[in-house]
Amino acid sequence: MSTLPSRRRVLTVGAGAALGAGVFGTSAVPAAARPTASRNRTGPEETRTLDELYRAALAEGGKLVVYAGGDTPTQQDGTKAGFKARFPDIDLTLVVDYSKYHDVRVDNQFATDTLVPDVVQLQTLQDFVRWKEQGRLLHYKPSGFSKVYDAFKDPQGAWVATGAIAFSFLYGTAAVGSDAPRSPLDLVDPKWKGKIASSYPHDDDAVLYLYSLYARQYGWDWVAKLAAQDVRFARGSNSPGDAVFSGQKAIGIGTAGSAVPSTSSPARFVITDGHPFMGWGQRMAILKEARNTAAAKLFLNWLLSTEWQKNSFNGWSVRTDVTPPAGLKPIWEYPEAHLDGFPRFMADRAEVERWKQTFALYFGEVKGGPTPGWLGLHPGA
Repeated sequence: MSTLPSRRRVLTVGAGAALGAGVFGTSAVPAAARPTASRNRTGPEETRTLDELYRAALAEGGKLVVYAGGDTPTQQDGTKAGFKARFPDIDLTLVVDYSKYHDVRVDNQFATDTLVPDVVQLQTLQDFVRWKEQGRLLHYKPSGFSKVYDAFKDPQGAWVATGAIAFSFLYGTAAVGSDAPRSPLDLVDPKWKGKIASSYPHDDDAVLYLYSLYARQYGWDWVAKLAAQDVRFARGSNSPGDAVFSGQKAIGIGTAGSAVPSTSSPARFVITDGHPFMGWGQRMAILKEARNTAAAKLFLNWLLSTEWQKNSFNGWSVRTDVTPPAGLKPIWEYPEAHLDGFPRFMADRAEVERWKQTFALYFGEVKGGPTPGWLGLHPGA
């Protein structure tokens, strides 16, 4: 039975269309608290060094095309610059767009025999399950694969997560002063009215999952109170952070950030014991029909190297042998991150659509529904 409210309880393409399986159910059970070694022995792990892989990629032709999920074209510039600095003779084309657009492009390219990327790195986790079933993915285990947290990899090597990402809310330290919000419950305090920015939950499935966790834990009355806060919604999970860092808003909901304690940052990313945020492993795969397989393998091995993993923007690694900075635990040791729930959420597309429409009604994202009371009823009725 769906946990979404009934109508009464709501009251309130082709080649181009965000940063990004089982029955849907938001996991109230925490992800495994301890990493476990992979027991799968279906194929060997890569043994060549990065320099050896580099030479193989150059012999192949020295080209590589990556489709990466993200909000802005420059969002992966740091990755591109790091790769080019290490492997200057590889001609890397890294195209950043919303994951839900990239997967449509790839599906159309499969259908028209015009495949462009060698590697896909997307938030749409369900696509990797589907493409594996269709035989579209190359089964490959890069060096360090055995050290990757089990939930962040396919046992046969069809895909592997190369980055651990989390969404929560953040606030500007100067804007909130000494009265900072400590949990999502504080966000509905009237003093924050007009001072909050958020990603549209109906536009980004990771943000949608975060909001679904809030609704499940705090109830629909909390959602209705947030809807009355005059939240400024915008497209892209980058937009709340942009609003906070620019001083336009005090609080941003539905965005990534670093939970590493810092006294120099103008903003703080909030994760609090007992209160939900959401995390996932951004999956990556080499397409079986890729033209530049050797360069694709080089890219995966480099991203999973301890050197790169130790320098993640948020302090989290997908590897169990990389220790996070002081004050931070591995992301799988936070039950509040609901790592197990997000893949299940993404797999049930019908349920995802129901969540989207529900939040669209609450937050006035559809015509005729500017407030949660637009039907003249109360969400708790």
